[in-house]
Amino acid sequence: MISDPGTSPDAPRDFTAEGVEAVLREACEEARIDASGAELLRLGSNAVYRLPSAPVIVRIARDPNAATEMERAVQVARWLESQDYPATRVLPGVRQPLSAGGRVVTFWESAQDREEYATVTELADLLRRLHWLEEPESLRLPYFDPFAKVWSSFEALDGVSADDVAFLEQRARRLGKEYDRLDFVLPYGLIHGDANIGNVLRDRSGRAIMIDLDGFCLAPREWDLILTAIYYDRFGWHGRSDYEGFVHHYGFDIMNWPGYSVLADVRELMMVLWMGQQVGSSEKSATEFSRRMHALRTGGSRRDWSPF
Repeated sequence: MISDPGTSPDAPRDFTAEGVEAVLREACEEARIDASGAELLRLGSNAVYRLPSAPVIVRIARDPNAATEMERAVQVARWLESQDYPATRVLPGVRQPLSAGGRVVTFWESAQDREEYATVTELADLLRRLHWLEEPESLRLPYFDPFAKVWSSFEALDGVSADDVAFLEQRARRLGKEYDRLDFVLPYGLIHGDANIGNVLRDRSGRAIMIDLDGFCLAPREWDLILTAIYYDRFGWHGRSDYEGFVHHYGFDIMNWPGYSVLADVRELMMVLWMGQQVGSSEKSATEFSRRMHALRTGGSRRDWSPF
């Protein structure tokens, strides 16, 4: 028998707009912050709200077991602030992270009253500076294992056919073997983990800052360059001049590295698996997942993939 999530105060509420709104109200009440008029900015790996009553961003993790990850993100943010690194700041005076409605909630200072994205060249500058930092052992950053993440993503697939799952599993096994043979050339160390233009905003002074610090870990630095490359090369979301500026400012072109296509395929697989977690709850996601699966199966163009 499947229990009703609403029957237990510890059971996570559904990760829908209605479910996370209830979590938001509960968390803000505990933090003594006014949640009235909250604006839902996005509903993906996190539900992200902007509060009009104060310059605050509230993030609610989709994964109900994300407490360790979110605690690390808070510690990373405080360390980056001590290094005067341009990044999102945790809201002072609030215990972080909070648990509400079976979800993990964090509070952040709002960069500004509207979302203004920076440029890919500014992203490159931030990554170059980040990769020069030497993290303290006190952060206890994990070592990044992409295929641990890949295989755990299969467990969260929702509404995906058995045939599609089998195809993706076969692809994952092949890519896992190819990944193990890669010869990385950049130094191993601190990375953001999800470095892309969507995670670089301007603050009120116009400065570019890095946001979404959940994925900080230790890994080959190539991981922080791959998304910008495939956004240009495979999806056409960046233009040539944008990508050339990114390469010039960072100082390395990952597309000239022999392992580029394998790393690109792995990152692409992660994007498809992430979309597959939402097939059962979103018609828009189901349509996009079908489009992406068709491209993987046929080797077709990725130019019609939509950013989420």
